[in-house]
Amino acid sequence: MSQQKIRAIIVDDEPLARQGLRIRLQEFDFLEVIDEANNGREAVEKILATKPDLVFLDIQMPGTNGFDVLKKLKAEYDQTGTQMPAVVFVTAYDHYAIRAFEVRAIDYLLKPVDEERLAESLERIRAEVLVDQSRLHQQRLVELVADITGEDVEEILRLLAEGKAPSLDHYPEHIAIKDSGEITRVAINSIEWIDAAGDYMCIHAGNQTHILRRTMKELEQELNPRLFQRIHRSAIVNLGQVEKLCSRQNGEYHLILQNGQELKVSRSYKDRIKQLVLGLA
Repeated sequence: MSQQKIRAIIVDDEPLARQGLRIRLQEFDFLEVIDEANNGREAVEKILATKPDLVFLDIQMPGTNGFDVLKKLKAEYDQTGTQMPAVVFVTAYDHYAIRAFEVRAIDYLLKPVDEERLAESLERIRAEVLVDQSRLHQQRLVELVADITGEDVEEILRLLAEGKAPSLDHYPEHIAIKDSGEITRVAINSIEWIDAAGDYMCIHAGNQTHILRRTMKELEQELNPRLFQRIHRSAIVNLGQVEKLCSRQNGEYHLILQNGQELKVSRSYKDRIKQLVLGLA
């Protein structure tokens, strides 16, 4: 690795995100951004060609995502017997086991990037680069990806490349919602209920409703089932927000939330919800 300036590449499919990070990185005289890539395929080509010390790698990219990039790089570096660059993940989403990152030397940055968090991350990476700890970094990277699912690294990368959601033991504390170029982080425990509106999900939290383009099934996989339960084919409720369960003369059941919102429980979910509500009592 370079013993002078740390040579870095920024990988992100969003031009404004790349530009914003590049501008912030100019404040650090020990680091030089030598190139950028706007997709995973281009990232692999440029990283192999320029051999950077550090890669700022976006996880959520169309086509070849961040984990796909790591898989391809690992195969190439293993073949040549050379050391992979240090990697700092950059993501707008909590559901990629951020807690696992926090207990490792491998770092991550959450969009929008916080200046103090960036400085802290770069100082840590700088120390590793200067003492030539990339081999240890690479081993921790492999262990981290394996820890996400309990499977070996090749298996988790294969699942992500195929668009399948890995089974995680960790559930996010926030959900990131992109709208008109802005990213809003909504605390999971503030969500009262979720309902579907065509191809969109309406996230009701406090006195706000956020619109998220994701399927009900995808969203359900990211929520802790001990807290969030489906009550209808197009609705999920936070059980911690339930005030009471009411039965009607026509046999229908309705949930009353703490904010007074009334939600219908479909017959197929009635028994399960009754059991869970009684368990909370």
